[in-house]
Amino acid sequence: MAKQPIESIYSILEKIEYIEENIALQGSIHAALADEKTTRPALLMLLTGIAEQFTKLKQKRADDILVYFEEEELKGMQDVRNFIAHDYDGVELSIIEWLLRYALPSLKRKCQTVLEEYGTK
Repeated sequence: MAKQPIESIYSILEKIEYIEENIALQGSIHAALADEKTTRPALLMLLTGIAEQFTKLKQKRADDILVYFEEEELKGMQDVRNFIAHDYDGVELSIIEWLLRYALPSLKRKCQTVLEEYGTK
């Protein structure tokens, strides 16, 4: 059975919360990204997963949900996903740090708003 579009929002929110937990365990974004063996790869994979969920929402034409997000945000997430997927060793950590510090909290708030509008599990 295909997932409903709202399930992608739950998945995005869950991934953001995992990112927050990983950062909290390391003590800071900088420390989390400095951990090359475990935390950094986890964060990059979670960011990739978030972008994939937005791609699924676009494919499902879930415009009623996507309207909550700026096109620039969605493009930025896709760009980061592509950068991670195609040049993993060349990932610019300052961009990732900015994304974690500023963009992700905004995406989290918007996901929470969507869930408030559409109900919760």
